[in-house]
Amino acid sequence: MTGRSAGAAPHKAVRGPRRAVSGPLGAVAGLAALLVVVLGVLFAGDSGPTAVDARVWAVVGGAVVGGVGAPWRDVALAVDFLGEPVGAVVLVAGAVGGCLLLRRPRAAVLVVAGVGIGVGATKLLKPVVGRTIHGAENLSFPSGHTAFLTAFALVVALLLTGRSGPRGAVGTSLVVAAGLVAGGVMGWAQVVLSAHYPTDVVGGWCTAMAVVPATAWLVDRAADRPVERGADAPRGDRC
Repeated sequence: MTGRSAGAAPHKAVRGPRRAVSGPLGAVAGLAALLVVVLGVLFAGDSGPTAVDARVWAVVGGAVVGGVGAPWRDVALAVDFLGEPVGAVVLVAGAVGGCLLLRRPRAAVLVVAGVGIGVGATKLLKPVVGRTIHGAENLSFPSGHTAFLTAFALVVALLLTGRSGPRGAVGTSLVVAAGLVAGGVMGWAQVVLSAHYPTDVVGGWCTAMAVVPATAWLVDRAADRPVERGADAPRGDRC
């Protein structure tokens, strides 16, 4: 009797992130992946802004290198720092440390995997798409900075919505809203600093939105396998 409850409880407690790709959030992730592909095809080999990019730049003041002046430029640089190696490491290390202190190793794995795969996806896509800004050596689509902060916010939101993952429209809305806020803030910084075209920012957000739910599912699936095997084992084989 004791062995049965010990094997079943962890399985129930950690089940759920799988719903991130089987529920409403999965549909959002699928649409985001499709948009990344469409934009990548449209911008393949480009070296200049689209009409939409030019209009957005004109509104936010990022049409020239240097973008806006103080104090907004200082704010944009501070936000941009979060996507730089040092700033990113500090954010991820803090989140991982918090997860480990709370004895949630699976959450720590998701933080590292979600953010790492999200940023890694942008690194793979950039040479494939071949869009450039301010010179042929500066690949721009999709924005890695935007993908990083969006992925980080999505992972944190997934963890904060509960062990059972986002449920229905409310849970999905909370996770997507967190990604929109984080992606919007970083995207604004990239645009006003003229580091990316506005459409690069959209591509970065969509990349993270497509990758993180799938990563959460994979992490959950991999972690649940030993538990499921233990639950299915004969009673005499259980601890």
